[in-house]
Amino acid sequence: MAEANRHNIERFTGFSALYDQNRPSAPKEVVKILTHYFEGKPKLVVDVGCGTGLSSFIWLHEAERIIGVEPNDDMRQLAHSRWEEAQKPVHLQFVAGLSHKLGLTDEAADIITCSQSFHWMEPQSTLKEFARVLRPNGVFAAYDCDWPPTCDWRLEKHFLKLYSLVEQRLSQVLPLQSRAQKWPKDKHLEQIEYSNLFSFAKEIVFHHWEQCDAERYANIALSQGGLQTGLKLRVHEIEEAFAEFRNHVKEVFAGEIKEILFSYRMRLGIKK
Repeated sequence: MAEANRHNIERFTGFSALYDQNRPSAPKEVVKILTHYFEGKPKLVVDVGCGTGLSSFIWLHEAERIIGVEPNDDMRQLAHSRWEEAQKPVHLQFVAGLSHKLGLTDEAADIITCSQSFHWMEPQSTLKEFARVLRPNGVFAAYDCDWPPTCDWRLEKHFLKLYSLVEQRLSQVLPLQSRAQKWPKDKHLEQIEYSNLFSFAKEIVFHHWEQCDAERYANIALSQGGLQTGLKLRVHEIEEAFAEFRNHVKEVFAGEIKEILFSYRMRLGIKK
């Protein structure tokens, strides 16, 4: 396994339950948009970098077959546990795999998705593999949340300050060869167009409201891989900064449940 892949995968070890309980489920707009472009019920949806399955289960009644591909053992095991709790639907499975080596036959998939995950994949080798696996006119979509979710400007400002500190301190304490590698989300559409594998590409913006209490809002921040890395390394400044952020969240929420807005950006391509 390439070194960058190893660090990208290991970054998500040890907090799968926290991730699954606090991250938003993929909203119904994802299915509506992609089935609109596909023009019907897909026979096979492949959800790459599926994590705990939050983005796979939305297809349970919308596709004839779903494969969730996840290289991190912790995340995939939790997805499998959720599959067992759902009475083991035979048309859904979770497998180990990498984005540039899916192990699927040519032109097998109607739709391939990457939810909160495409920025962890080397884009051109991944898109080449996706194009191989997609049938002609099949749809690829990478969709991501904007962080932080919209709630209270004071908390959002604090969230961004916390993550600026996390990135700064990790760049100081982690050797270059030990860091995860990610690609800019705002270049996803450009990467799709540059690959010359898709006849059409565009960006779609949509949003989704969810209810949230103080514990969940703080845990959304805690579910980010960078913060988890800093806490695992026992970086004192990061530990203190997160404790301060958690206290601020409690103060602003004041025991109430609030509605928060998750804003999504989907970059999609139609295979030639």
